[in-house]
Amino acid sequence: MNGTFVTEIVVLGFSGLPFQNTLFVIFLTFYVLALLGNLLIIGIILLEPRLHTPMYFFLTNLSVLDIFCSSTAIPKMLHNILTKKNTISFSGCMVQMYLFTSFLGTELSLLAVMSYDRFVAICLPMRYSIIMSKRMCVNLAAVVWSIGTFNSIVLTALTFRLSFCGPNVINHFFCEIPPVLKLSCSDTTLNDYATLVADLILGLTCFLLTLVSYICIILSIVRIRSNDKKRKAFSTCAAHLNVVAMLYCTVIYTYVRPSLPYSLNDDKIVSVMYTIVSPLLNPVIYSLRNKEVIQAFTKIWKKIIPSRL
Repeated sequence: MNGTFVTEIVVLGFSGLPFQNTLFVIFLTFYVLALLGNLLIIGIILLEPRLHTPMYFFLTNLSVLDIFCSSTAIPKMLHNILTKKNTISFSGCMVQMYLFTSFLGTELSLLAVMSYDRFVAICLPMRYSIIMSKRMCVNLAAVVWSIGTFNSIVLTALTFRLSFCGPNVINHFFCEIPPVLKLSCSDTTLNDYATLVADLILGLTCFLLTLVSYICIILSIVRIRSNDKKRKAFSTCAAHLNVVAMLYCTVIYTYVRPSLPYSLNDDKIVSVMYTIVSPLLNPVIYSLRNKEVIQAFTKIWKKIIPSRL
């Protein structure tokens, strides 16, 4: 039986650091840039018919997830810094935890699907249109969103079976599974194991699948005769792998060791990487460095400008 007594949770965030106003401006700037960057990518892809391909379909999903992930955590944190009232209701905390876990799990799965899409495009180009049909893309997107949702439902349901009778202070900047479990006065062994298994499946397995896909891609690139094309392809793969590795490693670091002693202060810094840094970098790495996207943006921009003159 759920013996919850806590009705309000104190989220310490970064309240212990000096220069709170500067911190607010930095996080607000990063959040707005991440928001605008991802909205720009979504708008360009929707408005340009030439970009209605599997790769850009998945990039649209990635941008939507980046917006959802950062918007679940960052606005409330900014509100807390501004008002200096670092509180959230218990139900609000659970909703925030559920949404963020769902979106993050979906993104981890999506990155593996995106790497598979690139593998088919580069290593099996003659069969690409058959394998990555419109129906297949929609089905893959539905699967990754379902995986993230199901994972979050299970982990959140397991959290609701716990008792929260105090303390009610989270040394973090939003409600995430590891710090929330620290508040429980019940035995969290089952939750710890469930979180570990979920992270190994979603984090480690998806990362290995992504890594294998890129290894196959790189081996295929090696056979390219043109040095310029080879260098460009390697540069793109390296950029993608850096972003993917940063996301997977930080998530695994946070979730794979919930039952072990660790510092939540370190977790706050690591969580910044996948709540704000990754959503900020993804549009740049995956899209804005892409020649097709730049051409599409230029075309759309030229159509908009004359209408305002």
